[in-house]
Amino acid sequence: MTARKNDKGSNTGTKNSKTAPPVPNARSVDAMGEILLREQVVSIEQLDQARGEIAKQGGTLQRALSGLGHLSETDYVKQIAKRFGVASVDIDQIAIPEDVLKVFSKRDAVRFGIVPIEIQKDTLSIVTADPAASLYLMDDFKHMTGFKKVEVLVTTESQLESALNEFYKEDTLTDVLENSDLSTEDIRILREEDTIDMQQLESESGEEKVVRFVNLILYDAIMKGASDIHIESYEKSYRVRYRIDGVLSEAVAPESRIRNAVVSRIKIMSDLDISERRLPQDGRIKLKIGDTKDVDFRVSVLPTTNGEHIVLRILDKSALKLDMTKLGFNAGQFEEFQQAVKQPWGMVLVTGPTGSGKTTTLYSALMELNKSTDKILTAEDPVEITVEGISQVHINDEIGLNFAAALRSFLRQDPDIIMVGEIRDFETAEIAIKAALTGHLVLSTLHTNDAPSTINRLLNMGVEPFLVTSAINLIAAQRLVRVICKACKEPLPVSADRLLELGLPEDKITDACLYHGVGCKRCNNTGYKGRIGLYELMSMGDKIRECVLQGYSAMEIRREATRLGMQPLRESGIDKMLEGVTTLEEILRVTRK
Repeated sequence: MTARKNDKGSNTGTKNSKTAPPVPNARSVDAMGEILLREQVVSIEQLDQARGEIAKQGGTLQRALSGLGHLSETDYVKQIAKRFGVASVDIDQIAIPEDVLKVFSKRDAVRFGIVPIEIQKDTLSIVTADPAASLYLMDDFKHMTGFKKVEVLVTTESQLESALNEFYKEDTLTDVLENSDLSTEDIRILREEDTIDMQQLESESGEEKVVRFVNLILYDAIMKGASDIHIESYEKSYRVRYRIDGVLSEAVAPESRIRNAVVSRIKIMSDLDISERRLPQDGRIKLKIGDTKDVDFRVSVLPTTNGEHIVLRILDKSALKLDMTKLGFNAGQFEEFQQAVKQPWGMVLVTGPTGSGKTTTLYSALMELNKSTDKILTAEDPVEITVEGISQVHINDEIGLNFAAALRSFLRQDPDIIMVGEIRDFETAEIAIKAALTGHLVLSTLHTNDAPSTINRLLNMGVEPFLVTSAINLIAAQRLVRVICKACKEPLPVSADRLLELGLPEDKITDACLYHGVGCKRCNNTGYKGRIGLYELMSMGDKIRECVLQGYSAMEIRREATRLGMQPLRESGIDKMLEGVTTLEEILRVTRK
């Protein structure tokens, strides 16, 4: 057993390398400040004083209020515990076994700001100073540790910092030297000189061979329907990859000797600085293919230890299918989604990971809503699809134009419909919900795993439950699966055990006829051509509203929504598989039970 405060010298040699837990950002300061005001534990003057202290000195709201004598850390923690429905503990008085501490590595404990304190059967208890972040990462903690349940408790920032310093302290220089037999001859200094001549590099980037190669990969990627081009430099190799239908595949790579010239050529096309090779750069390329096809590329250059990596996002307007009927909704889902986006006010949220097609879904809805009788405003980071008749704003955090600032301006522009690229924080969520409650239709996205989890995400941001239930019309979670190539599609026998594992009902197994693509020239021998969406729609009906107001967990809301007829993503995928649209492997890749 390792007991706290039994060894006063446990931190010897670590004063200059203290481990500090992650601190909340300014948005969480505002959210918690609002809660403290509502609970009347601080005044508006005290809160303003604390915010001013944070602006000057940095730190957290908890430390600022405590330092000014307005609210002790212990009382602050009681409010956090009350807000998130977790228990508060005095970690200084807890004896923690060594084997429990080893559940998390030092790196993960410090990175997430947590200390494991107890294991009981299949439950792990952890202590944190930021329960909002830990509750949001609950699934990650379960996956990392293998425990079925993870219980979150909260303590003061001072106690957590002290515990992290004691239990996950850095090795001192003395410790390293005493345990090492390294001699002075074992280490030699190698000096690497930057021998690249910029004038020569600029000249090489304009050579016909380099220009033709860059034009080739841009054209080839467009013709193959790629969404991204990755140009990557390694110590002994150089490669080009295309992301087609969500999966990376190798393309023709240039000779290693012209790798720097290729990077410079793309920088010149993007109006970037070819002499800057230490900092990331972002730019755009606009090309005309033939007489009619316009294609934009969003360019990102990233310096690495082996040279610069470039990723080009292809924004091909002609390849976009902004047709709600072809997104992948089944008949019932299509009617439900269409009804939600045609309401005069309220909020429709689309959730899913990056690259799951959320923006395409929202723009398909906007295309149907884009009429001369309505004013539509969008805030995006960046604007990827320009549409006639829609006023679009490009977010630029560097000059203070964030989503919240754009939304405030929108409300003074007399809009009917507002689209927000992403709700990332409490401020944006609050303004979007107020807009939805004051006669506007608001469309937006979040990053959550499924529809019910979106409710908890908003609540964890600090949005009140009654505002969530009043504003939201519908939440749609989505994933993209690859479609079987029609040119090489063939029946595929699959064992009954595999279908049972997928979750297929026994009565459907005997009639199931599955397909796959064997690979052909049309699909680049992948067996797939194109992608289609899987959807999980949860309407905010009276029963779901009641569940939210009563504080149900995401799992309980999911169970109730499914009982009321919501089709989960996995079931939506099974239907697509049985229809011969996609494969068993694709469903297992993008969905979970």
